Order: sequence, then structure tokens, then C-alpha cells
Amino acid sequence: MLKQYANIIIILGIILILVGILLKFTNLLNYFGKLPGDIYIKKENFSLYVPITTMVVISIILSILLKIFGKR
Repeated sequence: MLKQYANIIIILGIILILVGILLKFTNLLNYFGKLPGDIYIKKENFSLYVPITTMVVISIILSILLKIFGKR
């Protein structure tokens, strides 16, 4: 049983490393964080960034992934 969990963690780690390398060397997510609905206020001594739309998109993606991979 522990060996099965160890294999899953190793595979997830490899996937995360590959995704990190892909995102570092490509511009796939340049628009992410600058979506319509994200609030950005900048004044001379103050800046506020509230990524509302970005958080909703991340939540939807994670919900779909957990629904797909969570039912075993």
C-alpha cells in the first residue's frame, strides 16, 4: 500500500517538474493574471491587485481535475 502511494507521489512530482519547465520556457500563461474581471488599482504610493477572475478559473480547473482523478 505504501509503495503504491510512493509511486503516485513520484509520478506527480515528475509531472509538476515537466509542467514547471514548460511554463518557464514558453509564454503559455502570459495572459493569466490579467484576465477581464481582475482588479488592479495603482496610485503613487499604493497598489492593489485582486485576481477575482483568475481565482475563479483556477477553481474551475482544479474542480474538474479532482472530479476526474478523484473517483477511483
